[in-house]
Amino acid sequence: MINNFDQNDRRILTFPAIHPCENIYPGTLLESLVTLSRKISNYQTRFFATQRKNSKQAIRQVGILLMFLEELQESRIVLPGSINLCFSELHLTFQRILFLLDDITREGARIWVLMKAHFVASQFLVLVRSVATALDVLEMDSVRVSSEIRELVELVAIQARRVRLELDFEDEEVMKKVIVIINQFENRFEPDQGMIKGVLDYLGIRRWDECHKEVKFLEELSGLMCLDGNEREMPLISSLAGLMRYCRGVIFTNSGFGEGGQVDGRGNVEVEVVSFLNLEDFRCPISLELMTDPVTVSTGQTYDRASIQKWFKSGNLICPKTGERLETTELVANSSLRKIIQQFCADHGVSLAKTRKKNSDISRTIVPGSPAAAEAIRFLSGFLSSRLSYGTDEQKMKAAHEVRLLGKSSIFNRYCLIEAGTVPPLLTLLASSDSPTQENAISAILKLSKHSKGKKQIIENEGLNLIVNVLKKGLKLEARQTAAATIFYLSSVDKYRKMLGETTEAIPALVELIKEGTNCGKKNAVVAIFGLLLYPRNHHRVLAAGTVQVLTNLLSTSDKKDVITDSLAILAKLSESFEGSSMIVQASALSIILRIFKNLASRSGKEYCASILLSLCHNCGADVISVLAKDPGLMTALYSLLSDVDGTAHSNKKARMIINIVHRFHETSTSQLINHQVQEQSIHVQ
Repeated sequence: MINNFDQNDRRILTFPAIHPCENIYPGTLLESLVTLSRKISNYQTRFFATQRKNSKQAIRQVGILLMFLEELQESRIVLPGSINLCFSELHLTFQRILFLLDDITREGARIWVLMKAHFVASQFLVLVRSVATALDVLEMDSVRVSSEIRELVELVAIQARRVRLELDFEDEEVMKKVIVIINQFENRFEPDQGMIKGVLDYLGIRRWDECHKEVKFLEELSGLMCLDGNEREMPLISSLAGLMRYCRGVIFTNSGFGEGGQVDGRGNVEVEVVSFLNLEDFRCPISLELMTDPVTVSTGQTYDRASIQKWFKSGNLICPKTGERLETTELVANSSLRKIIQQFCADHGVSLAKTRKKNSDISRTIVPGSPAAAEAIRFLSGFLSSRLSYGTDEQKMKAAHEVRLLGKSSIFNRYCLIEAGTVPPLLTLLASSDSPTQENAISAILKLSKHSKGKKQIIENEGLNLIVNVLKKGLKLEARQTAAATIFYLSSVDKYRKMLGETTEAIPALVELIKEGTNCGKKNAVVAIFGLLLYPRNHHRVLAAGTVQVLTNLLSTSDKKDVITDSLAILAKLSESFEGSSMIVQASALSIILRIFKNLASRSGKEYCASILLSLCHNCGADVISVLAKDPGLMTALYSLLSDVDGTAHSNKKARMIINIVHRFHETSTSQLINHQVQEQSIHVQ
């Protein structure tokens, strides 16, 4: 009877479409109303950061009506059908009251509800008057209740009709303080911490984790607003998010860190899983959303068409990623990449239709959503840089944790943190003997390494050896795995690939991580090696580290499709040389690759298998070809790859070449056999 809506199914401070209760037996409707009324009455014990007066008034009135409803229920009298209209209206109103109370007591939404105080108060006014309207049509003579209850119901109706729009004086004063604080940030003045603490105290935000929930909620709300194309409130949301990030990093830096929160900064650092065929690598550098229509600009960088067009319309004529001035704004469609993205989505069950709806505005990533948010992040970045350099050990660890959180999703945040000088002290913390400090530091470095300036600062501050040291001797496996991901991002720059290859311990440490790491650790190490292979002189180093045998063992034991595909990509690269092909054959990998080729569902994985098989045929000759010719399922797999309408021209060409090689081998073998038989017959005749 009561409509149940999950918290994520509706926007905060909005009501879903609730259908009125029509043609329902009065007794059933009464039972549902009693249940709803009890749920609303239970809110008396909840903490209301704002709207205290309006909430108590609504709860009190529903509580009085609950007594009326319960008395009706206990009397067990037959209710007249005419009462349905009143009960139906009350049922609709009570559901909306329940939604409103749920929203204003929601954890993480306190500062947003405060700033929407006038709207929330107007909603209370509408709902309370709706109660009065419902009671107006109630014929009290048609039901038997005590005179006391009758008087109370009549009193509720009178009060509901007379109710006025009222905003708590304290709410309004605190709201004005928040506006002053935002304006101070916007004018590049760091606000008085006493005023900020007063606002936080009023809202009941007294711990780090409570502040973190406010940030997470505002981030989610921002994403939903972008999804709907509703940009009117984006500056306010962005300003509030910037303020709460500032509070999380500055106000709560010395107390309450992680109390009761999911993220505690002590261990449990999320290990980022990277891949050269990973959803993250198909995201537009501007919007950070999956590219549905990738295009290339004159600098050679690729962006989603919608995002780069918005960038141009904003008056920007530089490449967002490189900062170079564009010679032309002409966009060239990257059809090859679009096909790869489409195939990846098909292989991994990613809906491109949903992704198209989630394309975000550029303001979420490169450009801050408001001037106040920008200055708040700049002030916070400077504060964190100072703490990383001069704070106590505990303060340094917490500051590293904040850098990790700030750099997680926003390019602008990363830029501010890098400009504030956080990279050098973070690199110093990599040598810490404290495990949480090292984990937070390497995770923060990972986030900053995604920015071109971050990569540069890491290298210029001699961070390469420090990162490799964590990769090899990290205090926890999670830190080693994060270091591998960092090496992957550093390897995206040509000259850094060379430097990493020349760092003696880097490649052996990655190979060791493939042996010892978790699934995500193995994956990070594999893709980091692939990144290093883009520098040709690293091929011999990778082979010398015993990579082929380790990957062969991984292919024979792993059931993770992405790990298998990434491992095949490395073997495909290594098999291009005679030395690499020989090692693959010596490692007894051929039979494993054939099995995977015939059974793997991944399109990209099949293409890598075809590349390996073709290279083995060219480099190892008849020994490999004879094995392929004897495999009964190979030709079926090759023709399947060839007939795939979504396949690339390269994969089709490779499949066709292998088929021709096998056919020629059969023809040659048959010809040799015939010649041999003729010779034998000739000898016999003689």
